[in-house]
Amino acid sequence: MNPLFQKISNKIQDWSTAVQTVRKWQNNGLEVVFTNGCFDLVHLGHLAYLAEAAAQGQKLVIGLNSDASVSRLKGKHRPIKDQTNRAHLLASLEMVDLVVLFEEDTPLQLIEAIQPDVLVKGGDWSIEEIVGSKCVLANGGQVKSLTFIEGYSTTKLEQKIRSRS
Repeated sequence: MNPLFQKISNKIQDWSTAVQTVRKWQNNGLEVVFTNGCFDLVHLGHLAYLAEAAAQGQKLVIGLNSDASVSRLKGKHRPIKDQTNRAHLLASLEMVDLVVLFEEDTPLQLIEAIQPDVLVKGGDWSIEEIVGSKCVLANGGQVKSLTFIEGYSTTKLEQKIRSRS
């Protein structure tokens, strides 16, 4: 396998390996940031958001909704790209250190397992609405609602694609 692709693939971990990786980082004094989402069609809004998320600490972990989870949340027509494609695309981004898939509708159990130092979501979420905020705050961490860039959404991209076919 190509060494660069292997490096990307190594950033995609199962829950137990991810927890071990995060603990190692934290034991070495690195602040771990966690966010989550479907990231079905990555766009400029996602990239700006992930760059801002990464700037909140030294390591960025993404909890990625599985295909079944996306389908339950967004409808049977989603995801557009399967979880393997979505995970590898995210893992290829310089600002992303780790990608972990989760099957549930929310990442609460994953957040409880990872125990990040900082939990972030886009500015369209209030701190109280962010899943896992109580857990992170109870562990002494921080929860932040980051900048939301209007005009960029996967739903809008999907509608644009459908209108041209």
